[in-house]
Amino acid sequence: MKLTPTLGILLIMSLATFSCVSKKEFMALQTELDVANKDLGKCGESLNEYMNRLSACEQDKARLNGEIRNLQNSMQLREEQMADLRNQLADVKAQRDKQLTQVEGLTNLSQSANQNISQTLSQLEKKDKYIRLLQAAKTRADSINLALAVNLKSVLSKGIEDEDVEVKVDKTVVFVNLSDKMLYQSGSYKITARANEVLGKIAQIIQSRPELEVMVEGYTDNVPIKNSCIDDNWDLSVKRATSVVRALQQNHNVDPNRLIAAGRGEYNTLASNDTAEGRATNRRTRIIILPKLDQFYDLLNPNMAPK
Repeated sequence: MKLTPTLGILLIMSLATFSCVSKKEFMALQTELDVANKDLGKCGESLNEYMNRLSACEQDKARLNGEIRNLQNSMQLREEQMADLRNQLADVKAQRDKQLTQVEGLTNLSQSANQNISQTLSQLEKKDKYIRLLQAAKTRADSINLALAVNLKSVLSKGIEDEDVEVKVDKTVVFVNLSDKMLYQSGSYKITARANEVLGKIAQIIQSRPELEVMVEGYTDNVPIKNSCIDDNWDLSVKRATSVVRALQQNHNVDPNRLIAAGRGEYNTLASNDTAEGRATNRRTRIIILPKLDQFYDLLNPNMAPK
């Protein structure tokens, strides 16, 4: 702690005259010195307090400066946003003015032009109705096919290997692919006992949907065949399809008026005939369940269009 100049002079004078003053005077000077030291201590405490206050004020100043800078940045951002909004408003006004000009031009159309517009709108309305009609027909057909496929998969899922039976929905029809090893005796068109079991399950679904027709298509691989009963692959594919149709009619009481038999021969392959696996895939019989033509045209009946 530093001494004040006045206090220092007093101390020097007191030391210089110490030998010349009385004890009483010395004690008085000592008392004054103690009081001065006490005052000096209080001054030091006050100084520390003021220094702490000054530090706190400087911290508050720095904080306030930071807040001021943030507010300035926010104000600048808001000004930029306002400028952008003003530009957008100007664009909107320009578009509005342009549209008003176009509307004013439209109001000046002649009577014949108005009639043409009415005719065009009428034509568009008719086309829109036809589109809705087609969409409704497709939705109905898709729903029918989906329900049919689900029923077939459920009926055929018990006791039949997946590799022997495949149920698919293709565009507007549902079809079942059956492998030749399950349906026929080797190299023949005779139906096996197991095939009759599978055909019986399929017949249940066919009979529950009298509005649908059934086409049976026979397929072969490209290995030539000819014997006393079969002329070629075309002949074998037709005979196999006919055997399935007869089984559906005679063994499972399917109405023959709904049955169609077709042979595709070695064509329309699913896989390459260069491997045994590919040839096995191509040797198949496909049962296609499809809507009758009159049923299909009923879907397109304008009277059935959604209102």
